[in-house]
Amino acid sequence: MSYSNAQPKRAVAAESARPFRVHTQRNLDRIDALRGLSEDRRFAMKVVSTVLPFRVNDYVIEELIDWDRVPDDPIFQLVFPQQGMLSERHFDRIADLLRAEAAPATLDAAVREIRAELNPHPAGQLESNLPKLDGERPLEGLQHKYRETVLFFPSQGQTCHAYCSFCFRWAQFVGDKSLRIASNEASGLHAYLRQHSQVTDLLITGGDPMVMKTRHLEAYLEPLLRPEFDHVQSIRIGTKALTFWPQRFVGDADSDQLMALLERLVAHGKHVALMAHTNHWRELETDTAREAIARLRATGAEIRSQGPLLAHINDDPEVWTRMWRTQVRLGIIPYYMFVQRDTGAQHYFEVPLVRAWEIYREAIQGVSGLARTARGPSMSAGPGKIEIQGVTEVAGERVFVLRFLQGRNPDWVNRPFFARFDPKATWLDDLVPAFGEDRFFFTDEYLTRWPSAQAARIESVHAPEPALPEASGL
Repeated sequence: MSYSNAQPKRAVAAESARPFRVHTQRNLDRIDALRGLSEDRRFAMKVVSTVLPFRVNDYVIEELIDWDRVPDDPIFQLVFPQQGMLSERHFDRIADLLRAEAAPATLDAAVREIRAELNPHPAGQLESNLPKLDGERPLEGLQHKYRETVLFFPSQGQTCHAYCSFCFRWAQFVGDKSLRIASNEASGLHAYLRQHSQVTDLLITGGDPMVMKTRHLEAYLEPLLRPEFDHVQSIRIGTKALTFWPQRFVGDADSDQLMALLERLVAHGKHVALMAHTNHWRELETDTAREAIARLRATGAEIRSQGPLLAHINDDPEVWTRMWRTQVRLGIIPYYMFVQRDTGAQHYFEVPLVRAWEIYREAIQGVSGLARTARGPSMSAGPGKIEIQGVTEVAGERVFVLRFLQGRNPDWVNRPFFARFDPKATWLDDLVPAFGEDRFFFTDEYLTRWPSAQAARIESVHAPEPALPEASGL
């Protein structure tokens, strides 16, 4: 199927032509579906959404949430704020200010203080991942953590059709420019890629790049078809639109133009992958989502699915087994099970690492080899992507077996290492080396080469206070 040469827009089902209507914290009280909830629960939503971003659209409300199961419904938990997403101290502080009808300046100051305590940019994103053009000029809106892959945050794509309540990039959406990663400078992106022939993969991310008009995507991506960018072999687009607004691919005004762009990229030899963020099998059940999947696959683009393991949403191996089976049946490649990152409402969603491994192991045992492409559970931590491979006993000590799937230093990749078993650990920061070692094999190099605020946190219980030199680049 070709979408080029201005092919007439085909007819779509009524659901595909649904107008996009969004609800935010400002009109939370006017969402009809919430009127059956208690006043206390609605007030709690208002409190939490004062601190953490909230945005939902009618498609999610009407097509994905089972309102007979609220508040336990997983999609409801995925998009609507819950009281437990803030600590009791933070919740009570904001609740008291709202009840007292505090002055906006007073409320804003309290909100900023709380957000600063929620680790708004984990894994040293602002300090350690910022590349420089010509080795001198910092390039805002780009990140270059791993040798082969550059992330680009187009300013036109720094929102989403709906916000996930667990989002590790929540700081992008709270209106604080000091916390935002974004760029509208296509020339800077292209100049950096031109100078770095080791980069094979470009990841367009956000927010969600699919909120952009196709003409903006074209401005960033079309130049990559020139011979000088032949080294950029893969173009990834991180998106939740496939399940939160699948109309983007079948019913929006420029959806045909988008399909034609993807088709051109593929025809010119680029590997195009939509990195679909999926958290529950129910997101893939609607006719519109399945139509969008089929239409995307017809362009030659690949769809890979990833998402974190989340308490209250998908901390059940049967959910993952069913989701991975569904994805394979629809032509989607299962890619990652992530560990919930150390930011925002982590305390509400986190699952102990040992339980995460048990869920992954049981879920992967329930699928065929075609779905066993899913890696995990993986922590996207400061040093790199670290996979929990299992729990075992070595020399009489119970340990976690770990390895790097990606590392700031490529030499770390696939190198196994061990951490002392801790049934309560939920993140890398909670782990200490096994066998009496005082640090992990990568600790010294990581702290020396990438001296960021996040680096100082890692292994703080066993790392010495280093004399930190200037960063040597990315």
